[in-house]
Amino acid sequence: MAFPNRIVLSFLLLVSAASGARAEFSEGKLPDGIYRCEVYLLGMFLNLGDITIKGSLYSGPVTFGSAPQAYNYQMDANGEISWLGPLGGYTSGGNSISLTQATLDGPGAPAFDIIMKQPDGAFTASTCTRN
Repeated sequence: MAFPNRIVLSFLLLVSAASGARAEFSEGKLPDGIYRCEVYLLGMFLNLGDITIKGSLYSGPVTFGSAPQAYNYQMDANGEISWLGPLGGYTSGGNSISLTQATLDGPGAPAFDIIMKQPDGAFTASTCTRN
């Protein structure tokens, strides 16, 4: 039962980090850039692809090349992101997004965490940091 405890701890860390970062988000948008998404699994970080943010649009995630289309996203004052289109493997094969929370670890270090719900009910967390 250690896995559910890690999810709860991760969620609490996300909430506490987000509460300190609220005032830093400008105009409900993430800073433009390419965000590398990774998950820590079996003792190593696995690359899940890059998500490109430009204005209020996102594309990806992609591992090679570029995404064929960009979609809108919205971010509220608390840094919670709503993706208004598909998000690769996060939203395919029965997977869905449970929560996406933007954080700022410091000036110029934007990131967001994606909590994905799998078809079997399990949750997976990944972190996307700007390159």
